[in-house]
Amino acid sequence: MNTLILSCNTGQGHNSCAAAIKEYFDRLGQPCAVEDALAFISGGFSAFISWGHSTVYRRLPWLFRLGYRYTERHPAVFRAHSPVYKLLTRGTGKLYSYLRDHSIDAVICAHPFAALMMTELFKQHPGCVASANLATDYVCHPGVHDTALDLYFIPDAALAPGFESPGIRPEQIIPSGLPVRQMFYTARPMAAARRLMGVPEEGKHLVLMCGSMGCGPMKRLARQLARRMGPDVTLTIVCGTNHRLYRRLTRRYRADRRVQVLGYVEDMSALMDSADLCLTKPGGISTTEAAVKSLPMVLINAVSGCERYNLSYFTALGGARTGAGVKALAQTALRLLSSPRELTQMRAALAPLGERNAAEIIYSEMKKLVEQRENEDPASCC
Repeated sequence: MNTLILSCNTGQGHNSCAAAIKEYFDRLGQPCAVEDALAFISGGFSAFISWGHSTVYRRLPWLFRLGYRYTERHPAVFRAHSPVYKLLTRGTGKLYSYLRDHSIDAVICAHPFAALMMTELFKQHPGCVASANLATDYVCHPGVHDTALDLYFIPDAALAPGFESPGIRPEQIIPSGLPVRQMFYTARPMAAARRLMGVPEEGKHLVLMCGSMGCGPMKRLARQLARRMGPDVTLTIVCGTNHRLYRRLTRRYRADRRVQVLGYVEDMSALMDSADLCLTKPGGISTTEAAVKSLPMVLINAVSGCERYNLSYFTALGGARTGAGVKALAQTALRLLSSPRELTQMRAALAPLGERNAAEIIYSEMKKLVEQRENEDPASCC
């Protein structure tokens, strides 16, 4: 099975999901490539969208929130013949040539834009490949109901009604979970993980992060936490690719042995193994990584948009708490660190999410679909 994963450079979550699937396929020796769907329109267009998303997401979260809300309330934005649809599907000719030239059997779309492109492609070349859409948040994104693919992988069975539509039947919806890297399915003992991460083996360990871009009120949260936490608490702040934030926090907390400031962390699995609690924004991938580790969370509603659904999902599940404002978030985190019983209950609530390997389920379902299509009509491929 030769598979193409179509992602978009609009936040790291979609690319992280794509990379997690490819990692699993690679381990099995299955051909798998990841491509930027928007690059089939043009490299310049893809770069512009990526820059615009990053800028708005980090510096103007209110604008991102308004934009997402608008697309929710006006679903016609993504429907066929709309200006947005026409723009997003301009690259279908190049995409079809890629599928044909690389003998692709299956396409997995890790972004609604990619799913819309494949939907348009099928109008000209129906059934040329097996196809699937992958939800990367705990909600059905705007535009997905206007797609026509074979399968729809979703984070949890409880969310299935939100994905059903006249064009998406219940039997097409597969509750796979969100794919994360395989490292998250193995766990180091907490003491060993703390030694690896340079954290004291005794006491409590709180991890503060806000996505790969280090957005949100991290400086204010760090200040509130450092003021209130006792000497038995270690705070690790992950700045990701936000180099300016890293420099500022490093200078500020250089003399405070309770605070460790990190940039981009390669072994996030070990960091989570070392932690008692994670204070983070509710990105689909970061929350799933923590959930697979059964790591309790306090969630920061920094950007809202689709992330407010992730927040609602994990708080309703019992694996996360939240707070209204920076002070309340800091107080909630420190209170939880002093409540082992509540942390244990939160870990238990998250535990079932670590029992399924999403990438494994996706591979199995796609392989089954491709084999079924080959048996039914061997000549239908690209």
